[in-house]
Amino acid sequence: MRLRALGCAVVLAAAGAAGPAAAQGKKANPPTGEVTLVCEASYQPARTTWTRTVRIGYDKTRVRSVLVDGVPVYTFSVRDTVILTAVDNERIQIDTAAQTWTSDFRGQATGEGRCERQ
Repeated sequence: MRLRALGCAVVLAAAGAAGPAAAQGKKANPPTGEVTLVCEASYQPARTTWTRTVRIGYDKTRVRSVLVDGVPVYTFSVRDTVILTAVDNERIQIDTAAQTWTSDFRGQATGEGRCERQ
């Protein structure tokens, strides 16, 4: 995933990315970060609006975790700037570049809306 699309810059410590662990021959942990998106999703046919919170954990090279409304998702995939996942039969697509939420409850209802970085 393009971390730039999340609007996040991973900043390495001024002492260097490797630090003392590399000098001792140990593998250093990559720098990590987290982005929180708040999405106002409008659901049809009920015509209701729900506020959905998405936390995306990442390191320098990839997305490491996704939580939707505080619940860690079991699995997710990343295609370019879109995160695909599911929670409780709701298939969810979060476009981090366009900052949009789209979802589908197995054809029974749909949701879409805008997201803002918190």
